[in-house]
Amino acid sequence: MNANTAKPMIVAAQNKPRHRLGRWLVICMILITPACRQDTAGSLAISQGDGQTQAAASQEFLATLSADTLGVERKNSHINQQTITQTTLSINNTAKYSTATHLPYANPDAPKGGVLSMPAIGMFNSLNGFIDTGIAATGTFYLYDTLMAGSLDEVGVLYPQLAEKVTFSPNDDSWIIYHINPKARFWDGSPVTAHDVQATYQAILSKGLMSWRAFLSGIVAVEVLDDYRVKFYFNPSSAGDLQSTVGLMPIFAKKDIITRFDKVSLEPLMGSGAYRLQLAEPSRRVRYVRDDAYWGRDLMVNRGRFNFDAIEYVYFADEAVAFEAFKAGAYRFRIENDIKRWATFLPKNQPINKVTIKNTNPVLMRGLVMNLRKPLFADIRVRRAMNLAFDFQWSNQQLLFGEYQRLNSYFYGSPLQAVGKPDAKEHEVLLSLPLNNDEKSALDGVPVQPVSTGDGINRANLLAAKSLLQQAGFVYQNGWLYDKTGKQLSVEILVADDKYQAILLPYLNNLKRLGLQAKLKRLDKASYINRKRQYDFDMIIDEFMQGNAPGAEQSYLWGSQSARQVGNQNTIGIQSAAIDELIVRLVQADNREQIVLYTKVLDRLLLAGEYMVAWYGKNSTDVMYYQGYQHPEKLPSAAIGLDYWWYHAPDEVKK
Repeated sequence: MNANTAKPMIVAAQNKPRHRLGRWLVICMILITPACRQDTAGSLAISQGDGQTQAAASQEFLATLSADTLGVERKNSHINQQTITQTTLSINNTAKYSTATHLPYANPDAPKGGVLSMPAIGMFNSLNGFIDTGIAATGTFYLYDTLMAGSLDEVGVLYPQLAEKVTFSPNDDSWIIYHINPKARFWDGSPVTAHDVQATYQAILSKGLMSWRAFLSGIVAVEVLDDYRVKFYFNPSSAGDLQSTVGLMPIFAKKDIITRFDKVSLEPLMGSGAYRLQLAEPSRRVRYVRDDAYWGRDLMVNRGRFNFDAIEYVYFADEAVAFEAFKAGAYRFRIENDIKRWATFLPKNQPINKVTIKNTNPVLMRGLVMNLRKPLFADIRVRRAMNLAFDFQWSNQQLLFGEYQRLNSYFYGSPLQAVGKPDAKEHEVLLSLPLNNDEKSALDGVPVQPVSTGDGINRANLLAAKSLLQQAGFVYQNGWLYDKTGKQLSVEILVADDKYQAILLPYLNNLKRLGLQAKLKRLDKASYINRKRQYDFDMIIDEFMQGNAPGAEQSYLWGSQSARQVGNQNTIGIQSAAIDELIVRLVQADNREQIVLYTKVLDRLLLAGEYMVAWYGKNSTDVMYYQGYQHPEKLPSAAIGLDYWWYHAPDEVKK
């Protein structure tokens, strides 16, 4: 029996639950700005001999992820096992829209036209955001289709895009087959095939972003069964998560991958997305134009989507300059993250709308990260003292217009948030883990964030912090703190802009009152990114986005291995056996109840470590935009759904 004679059980649009993933991660990774480093990739030599040698070397990665080393039984798993073929992937959920003509937050009759212009901060010198060299322009995700498309209204539900269906075994998570839609085309009109999908993953796992390589490291092989079927093989310990994750990565044309994947370039890799590059002016602007010949415009997930003729990002040195440019009309749409600007800006005599859009996602965890690689922060008493120095009550009332809540969870405001003491099941899981001394406090409940009187003096909390620092072995001399070797304590907070200066300066003053030599150091964006990638900092402002279906991405956020990998996302430097083991259980969980349970326990362990000076947040997005931008009456629950907005010239907008 061979692949052509296999007789799988066909179930169109069946909603069999699969393992979950935090699909937010894939989108976020595409948005990651790689560090600015010297591009060491050599170009093809002029001489024929050298050119042939380098060309051959550049194609060595195509020999990776080969299925030739796998046993016959495993290679024939899709032939010998019971299989299911379906058009959706439901990850511990049920696809609500498998028979719909369009998603409920889309307007299939939305007009096409207009320009969506938004700000970007910093600089760029490349359209290749998939390698660790260069700084990629914002918005490159518009250039590429993925095998499947995630729903913005459901947790863990994927619908067809480049792939029209999938085949898998209900009893074996170590493989999956994606069936490529024969109608799928790249911009040049060439078909998207299984060979392109295979080459994409070979390149990513050989030359791509280090964070992607870590996230996808469970892929064992990628096999082309025929032009329109590609089979992924996974390490059984990570199979369930990756079955769906591979459906959410951008796909590139093989011919471009061979010649240009590892090059910093202002010419994007060949894609099949709804938009193409129109212009790229490094560090000034980048504009993507809608492809009128886009092959996938009539797919269910794309009806009423991609309505703007062009999408443009205008670059600015910092947010303050960007906001002034917005008021002057240099661009037309912005998400406002500065509460002062949001609360005080009144668009008098300007055609600007201010709208707060609610969502049901975990609130973004943002705050000051303490680098555990630095000896100073190895002691939890020091970390606790650093947190006591932050006067949230004063900051919220005086600087934030009372708009925010203090964050006390990495999954704040969601069903995944750990609250109070652990319940019986959480307690049982905690007892089964190799907890370190800091983590044992999780058995008693989540730590309570300090509360001040809001008078700006923060006396009680600073006295408590002083006591903790003395317990940790530090001594005071003339009002300054010194360690046992006589070295004065100093802390440097690294920043790339002045966005949070109003929050940081009072905090620095409190640290100085504690006896620390504390200073703020601002770097240009490229230097900041490089030092962050190298973990060369005491403290930085960082943020950790979470979705409602966390999975394998937690390993690169908190895993011990990622803490040791330059350029990965574990900026804190957490190396915990208990967290590592818990992440494995989370990835292997096969039902929603287990996912929620393990995520709550993970939240408890992260909170018990007191690794951050957590700041503040709220369950909504504040946006400002010029009149003319429209959106469906129903917005998705997990995002503002900007892909589904459209534009009417102001004189056409109903008043």
